[in-house]
Amino acid sequence: MHGNREIPESSEVEGTADRSEKASGRSSGMHGSGKSDRLIVPKKPSNNAEAAASPAEMVEGRGRTKGNTPQTTAPRTQGRIGASSGLERVRAVARKDKEARFTALLHHVTPDLLRESFYSLKRAAAPGVDGMTWQEYEKGLEDRLRDLKERVHRGSYRAQPSRRIYIPKADGRKRPLGIASLEDKIVQHALVTILNQVYEEDFLGFSYGFRPGRGAHDALDALWVGIARRNVNWVLDADIRGFFDTLDHEWLMKFIEHRIADPRVLRLIRKWLRAGVSEDGKRSKTETGTPQGAVISPAFANVYLHYVLDLWAHQWRQRYATGDVIIVRYADDFVLGFQHRWEAERFLKNLRQRLQAFGLSLHPEKTRLIEFGRYAARNRKKHGKGKPESFDFLGFTHTCSTRRKDGTYTIRRTTIAKRQRAALKTVKATLMQSRHRPIVVTGAWLRRVLQGYYNYYAVPGNRTSLDVFRTQVLRCWRRALRRRSQKDRMTWARFYRYAERWAPHARILHPYPSERFYAKHPR
Repeated sequence: MHGNREIPESSEVEGTADRSEKASGRSSGMHGSGKSDRLIVPKKPSNNAEAAASPAEMVEGRGRTKGNTPQTTAPRTQGRIGASSGLERVRAVARKDKEARFTALLHHVTPDLLRESFYSLKRAAAPGVDGMTWQEYEKGLEDRLRDLKERVHRGSYRAQPSRRIYIPKADGRKRPLGIASLEDKIVQHALVTILNQVYEEDFLGFSYGFRPGRGAHDALDALWVGIARRNVNWVLDADIRGFFDTLDHEWLMKFIEHRIADPRVLRLIRKWLRAGVSEDGKRSKTETGTPQGAVISPAFANVYLHYVLDLWAHQWRQRYATGDVIIVRYADDFVLGFQHRWEAERFLKNLRQRLQAFGLSLHPEKTRLIEFGRYAARNRKKHGKGKPESFDFLGFTHTCSTRRKDGTYTIRRTTIAKRQRAALKTVKATLMQSRHRPIVVTGAWLRRVLQGYYNYYAVPGNRTSLDVFRTQVLRCWRRALRRRSQKDRMTWARFYRYAERWAPHARILHPYPSERFYAKHPR
């Protein structure tokens, strides 16, 4: 485990940690909020020593594993050797000293790192307020990156407002997104790369959203293993209302200053927070929140919730819980499992108070405490309450079920019905708009759509939902082809040949959650 790994001493470390405050006895935290610091730093050992050693406890992140720490990308050229080794030394210091504050980080923003960040961006992404596309910026790239690096280091770099757009949600509402300018994306990506070296050593194991080497399926696996392998009888499905819009800038800066003391980095972050948004040519300031869709917004969210939620929930479990408690968080969406109902209700009450202190609140419609687990069906049948309720997490509906072979308890995961209907609606509209295109072109597009859908939703137990999606897509395609002419010749026999050529059949692509989870976290 990383916590037991010995780090060689070095007299010269890039990203030097400032220990002057530590030497003088002052806290490196929120400038005078010592009481709050003591509250959120977990120190107490687990209540149940036997439970701490069980495999499902790995869901909680009480110990790190080698699989959780991504390796630093190997340098492709000699010019990148210095920058790569410098970031490795930053990570070594962050791992060794959990109270170290880094006073020199901006010098790691080099043309090589900016170039790597540029090529990591999506090439077909919509432009921001500057109107600059990825292809246009690539022309004369080296000169642009050198100039950008100089402006960042001189302090003359200016953040531009994000272009506000709205995308439809599955429930009919619209989600606001902020599209940053291309240079803002490049610099933000570079800074996230640097900050990850520090915060990946601090974040807890049950945090999965937007972290290197972790993804949505890792969070889904951890949740499945936690509920199936631990004594979980109640599930708290929680969602923070408008988190990215209500994130408090002052609290965010205080949290970042726990670890980052480089004034140039802090000034750069403030520029992005104050850049505002541009909608219909009108610029407006932002006092709270961070644009959803910005490259650096997920990093801000993880830092904010690390101090507001993760450390507090981890400590609450150690101090107050007498039964099993599991936690899985992905960005602002998180699920907790409890053995006892009274502990779940107490946690929910304390959670509301905790979030309110930092300007946040739970979504009343998306936050539910339900009876869920191995004995939920039996208990509810005994009291005449019907089948156990289900909950949604990361695109899947989780329900209590039994295996067909032996009738033992399992957790079934199926595609959320609203998500599937929304995807079909989008596919149908696109097919009708492009019905006069050559069948080869449309067929190739459909193959990518179906394969992309399978890549995410093809988990064990979800085969029926995948087959339904493919069938409905093919019906939409045939209907679009029949609308190409008044003389309809697209019989099912003829269309079947196109379907077999261009529409791949559904098959399960992901292993069982326990297999992948234990493979990544061997104990």
